Amino acid sequence: MKIAIPVKDENLTFFSNAGHTPKFAIYELSGTGMFRSFNLNSIIKNPRTDIDHDHAEEEHECNHGHDDEEHIKEHNKMGVALKDCSYIVVKKACKNTANSFTSQGIKLVKYNGEALDVNIILKETSSSFK
Repeated sequence: MKIAIPVKDENLTFFSNAGHTPKFAIYELSGTGMFRSFNLNSIIKNPRTDIDHDHAEEEHECNHGHDDEEHIKEHNKMGVALKDCSYIVVKKACKNTANSFTSQGIKLVKYNGEALDVNIILKETSSSFK
């Protein structure tokens, strides 16, 4: 099973706004119970072209209200890029971002903690991955 998590860069620092993240880290979950482990599979660039990934503001307002067709298409690129994932861990996701994932069958797992290390976040949310 694959799990996506929004990250700032290759240092795997969690990025709280899933729709504006510069990259996604894709992890493979293997094993069960105490033998469960997360292995980094790949890191992909957020495919949206309507935001500046190098200067994406992590605290950007999620409820931006952009409901025009072109803007929604940009969001949908993320769901398509992550279509092989079963889950995505998010702290914030606007309705267009959430819809881009759920339309591809990707379940959102809400993270409310303060950690920025994705390994800690994956451990803290691991009970959500079934």
